[in-house]
Amino acid sequence: MGTDERFKLDEFFAALADRTRLRLLNLMRDGEVCVCFFAETLGTNNPKISRHLAYLKRAGLVNARRDGKWMHYSINTKIDQRANDLLSTLLKTLETDPEMAADRKTLVNVCCSPRNPFVSITAPARTV
Repeated sequence: MGTDERFKLDEFFAALADRTRLRLLNLMRDGEVCVCFFAETLGTNNPKISRHLAYLKRAGLVNARRDGKWMHYSINTKIDQRANDLLSTLLKTLETDPEMAADRKTLVNVCCSPRNPFVSITAPARTV
């Protein structure tokens, strides 16, 4: 679903039709997140997180960047303008959801604790 591809409404909404994927997008709203923090933040296992991230990536909603052995994911802002508008509205709506707010607090504690000083959830994505 890049800017030069035709927007596929059904794929876009199918990608958003799962609570775990919504939670992942919510965690990426302020910038990229290392994949190592998703499972701990959401209290689930890595295979489940990987499956959902792959689904979001196939739908064009997220970007992935490798840094050594770590994968970092961020929301793709270069999607179709209509999709971008819908996604922005969705993320704004998620702010009022108690579980989504709790996830964001947990992420800050998980990734910014002294035992994990090497990743910032607000680190800008590198450009190639």
